[in-house]
Amino acid sequence: MKRFYKAIAKFNKLILPSYSKRKLDLSKATKLQLAIIGWRVFITKKALNN
Repeated sequence: MKRFYKAIAKFNKLILPSYSKRKLDLSKATKLQLAIIGWRVFITKKALNN
């Protein structure tokens, strides 16, 4: 299962934008941007903890 989450994390890194590099202000983020950030956090935590 850990390999599965690591693979998804690598896919996310390639496809999804990195808002930390763009210095996005979370208070001004759209709902889509917040959803992407939440998804990336969820997958990263699963890849590291399992």
